[in-house]
Amino acid sequence: MKKIKLPMVLVCSSVLLASCASVGEVDATRRQLAELNQRSQERFTTLESRLSNERLLELVNQVDRMSQDIAKLRGDMEVLNYTLQTTQKRQNDLYNDLDLRLAPLEGKPAGGSGSITTDPSMSNGNPATATSPAPAVAPDPVQLEYSKALESLRARQFNQAIPALKNFIDNRSSAPQVADAQYWLGVAYTAERQWKNAIAAHKSFVDSHPNHAKVPEALRNIGNCYRELGDKAGMKTAWDSLLKRFPKSEAAAKVKQQLAAQNS
Repeated sequence: MKKIKLPMVLVCSSVLLASCASVGEVDATRRQLAELNQRSQERFTTLESRLSNERLLELVNQVDRMSQDIAKLRGDMEVLNYTLQTTQKRQNDLYNDLDLRLAPLEGKPAGGSGSITTDPSMSNGNPATATSPAPAVAPDPVQLEYSKALESLRARQFNQAIPALKNFIDNRSSAPQVADAQYWLGVAYTAERQWKNAIAAHKSFVDSHPNHAKVPEALRNIGNCYRELGDKAGMKTAWDSLLKRFPKSEAAAKVKQQLAAQNS
């Protein structure tokens, strides 16, 4: 059999067509890869942008929360400062009030029923006109016991004054000094910030001796103790009683000043 020889032109044309087909496929593949790469890049950019926005939003929220926390802390700090200033003022008022109450006792022996004398020849603060010295008188054991009970109070040793005054009140219940001892017991409790005990002591004093000169101060102190306990109703009751019963007293004037300061 004879081999058929194709013309060279046909052979070259076939090779060229095959080459063209291969180049076209490669170009198409390259275009597809380029498009895929572009789409991937766009998706990555979109995702990156979305993540950036979410991160930015999270940071903004964190800053906002921190700002709210700082504002709350500032508010709490202002409240604490106000509370501290109020507490310090109350303490200063308490100490000043105690100074005024204890001033007549410091450095002077106590007399019965609240009177204080420095010399047996003194009467109402004026020298006696007697030309001869008074005869020696044996010391009154009740008065000595009462004076001893007040020694710790004069020295501002309130934790020691409390049991001493209580013992005197219990052991000398019929002595004329008991009324003053009950009042000073309430003062000692107040100095120790034992508000409930101070209220009880002052109420016992007021109930037992309603006409005593120190009743207005006792009522004012009862109101102060209720205020320290946060009992506004108790404070109002005590101060209303003071203003009604002793409207012209010095204690009433102090209460009016306190109420004016609270309402300002």
